[in-house]
Amino acid sequence: MTDIPLTMNRSASLGSMTRPRNVTGVLDWLTTVDHKKIGIMYGAASMFFLVIGGLAALLIRLQLATPADTPADAIFSADTYNRIFTMHGTIMVFLVVMPIGAAFANYLLPLMIGARDVAFPRINAFSFWVFLAGGLMLNTSWFLGGSPNGGWFMYAPNTGVTFNPDVGIDFWNVSLLITGIGSLTGAINLITTILNMRAPGMTLMRMPVFVWMSLVTQFLLLFAIPVLTVAQLLLLLDRTFGANFFNLEQGADPLLWQHLFWIFGHPEVYLMILPAFGIVSEVIPTFSRKPIFGYPFMVMSGIAIGFMGWGVWAHHMFVSGIGPLSVTAFSLATMFIAVPTGVKVLNWVATMWGGKITLNTAMLFAIGLVTQFTVGGLSGVSHAFASSDTQQTDTYYIVAHFHYVLFGGALFGFFAGLYFWWPKAFGYKLNEKIGKTNFWLMVIGFNMTFGPMHVLGLQGMPRRLDSYSSVQGFTFWNQVASVGSLILGIGTVSILYNAYKSYKAWKAQGSPNVGADPWDARTLEWSIQSPAPEHNFDKTPVVRALDDFWHQKFQPNSETKKLERVATGDEIAQPGDGRGVHLPAPSYWPLVLAASMIPIGYGIVFTLWLIIPGVLLMTAAMFGWAFEPADDLDDDSHDDSHSESVEPVAVGGAHG
Repeated sequence: MTDIPLTMNRSASLGSMTRPRNVTGVLDWLTTVDHKKIGIMYGAASMFFLVIGGLAALLIRLQLATPADTPADAIFSADTYNRIFTMHGTIMVFLVVMPIGAAFANYLLPLMIGARDVAFPRINAFSFWVFLAGGLMLNTSWFLGGSPNGGWFMYAPNTGVTFNPDVGIDFWNVSLLITGIGSLTGAINLITTILNMRAPGMTLMRMPVFVWMSLVTQFLLLFAIPVLTVAQLLLLLDRTFGANFFNLEQGADPLLWQHLFWIFGHPEVYLMILPAFGIVSEVIPTFSRKPIFGYPFMVMSGIAIGFMGWGVWAHHMFVSGIGPLSVTAFSLATMFIAVPTGVKVLNWVATMWGGKITLNTAMLFAIGLVTQFTVGGLSGVSHAFASSDTQQTDTYYIVAHFHYVLFGGALFGFFAGLYFWWPKAFGYKLNEKIGKTNFWLMVIGFNMTFGPMHVLGLQGMPRRLDSYSSVQGFTFWNQVASVGSLILGIGTVSILYNAYKSYKAWKAQGSPNVGADPWDARTLEWSIQSPAPEHNFDKTPVVRALDDFWHQKFQPNSETKKLERVATGDEIAQPGDGRGVHLPAPSYWPLVLAASMIPIGYGIVFTLWLIIPGVLLMTAAMFGWAFEPADDLDDDSHDDSHSESVEPVAVGGAHG
């Protein structure tokens, strides 16, 4: 990797597809390598897919609102219903929860560790564009031959050509292979950034909890995605080229797919929830006016969750015939992993205990995660007992459990982060009145939707059931869940309404600056202007303690030894002029390289001839990227008169 200076001058170089000077609007976003803009685009794409996945969920609840033997008969056929719930699960896991975590990581990690950018800015842009390419390709399956219908887990051999001949499974397979490339490259980039680009004095045990949880998440991605990739490639070879990896008639192991998928699938749960844990570990101390309780235990428990998550996958397979010894081992491992998770819950409660709590929207969502994830965790512990799990598996009790973990946990945490860091990203706060309405609609709708599913599961209602009879006794709680889903849907999308109304009100007031530190927060990102400037820090900060920014604002009185305010965040914040700071040039090549994946993907699904233009475009993009010149630093508009006051910084080279 060749280091180049960061330059505020965004100029073009001859022979490259580097963006020309002073480009704004859509072209600016298409060519950006700024980690903050990439984080915002991750978030916007995730919200777009959340609307699609949420609409699929509402269709599921509409189907199940009435029994099949009533005048309001089933709306969809069994096959259509299978496609809807498959797309719902796939979109929510791979295109919503995972990329929202990536959105926060991309935007915040360099700011929190005192860096001016990520290690490989162009690879960072490529990671987003290839994720978006895979996500859009998957959703074109709705109208290009049929969406997948095998569930988000795609159990083979049911997904083989013999039982599932249409192209839906191929769309699922190829699209997620493409998004997996984005996850892998993004993980390598962020791991390198955290380990190599921290500000002077920021030791590992001075990093914010969110940075730690993100680091664990990236390692989980780095090792989990290849396992799923292997399984998908085996299925691809089976379906496209007639291989026999999952052909039972040729002696294949019927449990091979399940082992591969769940070795990926259970770390997947933690890589979705750990970023949310990190977010609430920043929100709760800020609005409790206390440091996080037991910081070393919070860090070590997150590492323990990531490590132990690799040893519990087969608790998804207790009824598959893996044998009593394996069942016992994975039962014990599942019980043990509850310990570090319980440590986090206790530390969050201890942080709030005795604090001066501000119950704004961000704090409400953080408390919502703590309470609702605890419910999901308790129902999860019941699955550690094989005798209990045997009765509950493939019932709605499981559906209730993982939604309490991933919606009540992860998404509530991400909403807390949206309300908390919105002013840092955009320069204004979201409306608190609308925000609290947003929260209570989501809490009420969420518990109305998924709480009854515990009862339905214990009554014996199977998962993935497209209809039921009125004599089975499932009608009442299904109707409650369906009404709750409508309330939840309204509550979830109300954040979009909040963003629109808050922006209009902000512009009507003359776009006042919210200030660098509107929450009186603790971490380094609040020591720079809002919105965060393109270069992040005028001067690389020097860190002397955990929550160093807080200690700059509050210092102990020499007589009373109590903390006293010596400055406000806005008083000590950097001015944000960025004079003399160098930034890497934007480029089209990450977008072009990601776009080349689409014809290759369609070629695998429909006809291999389509692969040829995709490979040609990919080759051109790789050569263009490799030989793209560095930024032109000879622009007369560049002002170096203040460069002696700015600490130099090196980031990824022109090819990163």
